[in-house]
Amino acid sequence: MPPSPPQFQTPAGTFSGRQDGPVVRATGIRYARAVRFQPPVAEPDADAPVLATAPAPACPQLPDPLLAPALGSLFAGLAFDEDCLRLSVTRPAEWRPDEQLPVLVWVHGGSYVTGAGDLAVYDPAALVAEQRVVFVAVTYRLGLLGFLGHDGGTPPNLGLLDLLAALRWVQRNVAGFGGNPALVTLLGHSSGADAIAHLMVAEGAPGLFRRVIMHSAPLGLARNRHAMYRAMAAARGPLGPELPVAEVLARESAATKAGRRFGLKGGMPFGTQYGAHPLPAEADAAKAWEAVAPSIDVLIGATAEETRFFAVLDPRFRWVGRLPLLGRRLSRALVAVSSRLVYWQGTAAFAERHARAGGRAYQFRVLYQPPGSDFGAAHTIDLPLLLGTRASWAFAPLLGQAPWEEVHEAGRQIRHLWADFARTGELPARVDIPGFLEVERVAGS
Repeated sequence: MPPSPPQFQTPAGTFSGRQDGPVVRATGIRYARAVRFQPPVAEPDADAPVLATAPAPACPQLPDPLLAPALGSLFAGLAFDEDCLRLSVTRPAEWRPDEQLPVLVWVHGGSYVTGAGDLAVYDPAALVAEQRVVFVAVTYRLGLLGFLGHDGGTPPNLGLLDLLAALRWVQRNVAGFGGNPALVTLLGHSSGADAIAHLMVAEGAPGLFRRVIMHSAPLGLARNRHAMYRAMAAARGPLGPELPVAEVLARESAATKAGRRFGLKGGMPFGTQYGAHPLPAEADAAKAWEAVAPSIDVLIGATAEETRFFAVLDPRFRWVGRLPLLGRRLSRALVAVSSRLVYWQGTAAFAERHARAGGRAYQFRVLYQPPGSDFGAAHTIDLPLLLGTRASWAFAPLLGQAPWEEVHEAGRQIRHLWADFARTGELPARVDIPGFLEVERVAGS
């Protein structure tokens, strides 16, 4: 007789999950619902047991032509649905009832317009089983559905409000999955890391998490976006809840095009908006980050060649490397400059400000250059070191000819460090995994 499916008793209800080798999973759990273009409303407690075995659907989105050539078929097995305010929980299968494990809440990236919490490349099984953590992957609204509003119209920052709703659900219910609500660490990549930075200063966020790990946050793009947002809102035109979702996505494409003329910021035109609930005014943001620094531990960093991802894939930049004689050298210089402007400078400034304000901060750089890969130490090369499986990364050109054993073993060391940070908020003053990772504590913290 097969074993009974795992049952999780929580204040929100009883959830029936499934065992998957060394982990158990409860997936696709609603944490809230939302009428289109309206703030989320917490999901009522369930009166009957809830079957939680299907993955969370992805928010409706336009396909990104840059992703498949680097990462393979990301959305295999996932549906797209506006009813996407779901989360999925993974816990070690071997667990004692008296254990309260640290909790990692995953906020996926994708420039605020693509992605989903339950993509196969984000499978947390190795991290959960090795490091004995509870992993919560959150799916939230994107693009026009989540991140472009204006005064008197569609509310801005709806996707950020979704994330706050998910974190409130975690605080209330994660103990039922073996997690410790006092040890919640937010873990995010790219726009997900940018969202985490802004959650730190969001109204209603205090007490929802203790630590943050931010990978490749494009903090250099966060400021002075109001003119771009006005142009994008004008280009998308009036929106109503009655529009077919295909029309909403067509309007999103028009808004994106309008944002492209605003320089580097136009490379990620959607995002959080200062001065709109739940965020402070832009002029007050730095002081808000300083105020929360003593209560939040920070681990923040980027890859060594962030924008090489786009230099390889984006036809607007790819031609540079093909120029005779100087093409390769010019491409490397452009990658270094753009990586510094979009990622490195903002990351370093964020960590230094946090440390000066009395917070504990560590900065890391991912160095890994897979053999046979055109991408080198580019944006997203850190993901397979933390998440995913041999199967989910098997067809990703990003990893070139790297044997999975090499990726997995180096990743094991990084997963151990990240889990230690989630448990204690502390790491050694200096860590060096040659060819893969450097971490350093920031002075003043």
